[in-house]
Amino acid sequence: MSTILDPTDERKPVVRSTSQREKNLQKRVAMLDIAKPRGNVLLDRLEELLKERYPEVEISRYSKPTFTKPAPLSLRQEIRANNDVVLEALAD
Repeated sequence: MSTILDPTDERKPVVRSTSQREKNLQKRVAMLDIAKPRGNVLLDRLEELLKERYPEVEISRYSKPTFTKPAPLSLRQEIRANNDVVLEALAD
């Protein structure tokens, strides 16, 4: 089990769990660049590794206009309609 560190008030701990891992990556994978610096570098490398390990995976790339706001509704709807799994890049 993974440990998630939370910088909020430790006197009121929040119980969290990690998302269940996909067992089968023969799916459509969305890679979302949230527009933080070097996030695209991370996604480029992840895409390269996924293509090597799972050549049958269909990968689509998306980008948010800015990291300071949530992704626009139309972008979220497009990602949901056309993909099974989403990977987000957060890097600096």
